[in-house]
Amino acid sequence: MTATDPALTALAQSWCALSLLHGRIEAHIERALQAGHDLSAREYSLLDVLSRQHDGDGGHLQMKQVADAVVLSQSATTRLVTRLEDRGLLERYLCPTDRRGIYTNVTAAGLALLEAARPTNDTALREALDEAAKNPELAPLVRVVETLKAPVPA
Repeated sequence: MTATDPALTALAQSWCALSLLHGRIEAHIERALQAGHDLSAREYSLLDVLSRQHDGDGGHLQMKQVADAVVLSQSATTRLVTRLEDRGLLERYLCPTDRRGIYTNVTAAGLALLEAARPTNDTALREALDEAAKNPELAPLVRVVETLKAPVPA
């Protein structure tokens, strides 16, 4: 393939459309969460991921798993956890079976904020998708997003 290969150009255009859709959705959700709950989209995502943990085997996520889930580096995730911990929304404690491991749990205040913010997030997502569907370049991507199902945990 060369830089002028039509297949490569089409692929690059598709990637740009996907990136544009993601950016518009994220910006719309960010504005809504900040205005309504003083919460960033990343903070919301982190609270959501951590709220799904449970005690017992495989119940707690390692920091790398959390970082992957919120699409941040481990150091950025640690800073985000610290910010939310300082706000009383998360707490950290040592793993009872491996003193080297540190668990992060959502506090009652964090769960309350997450539940209050969830309708805002969902509404902002729907609005962003509806707006993007009006754009002929983005409409096919919106249709694909709307048909995706959440992966079933293994």
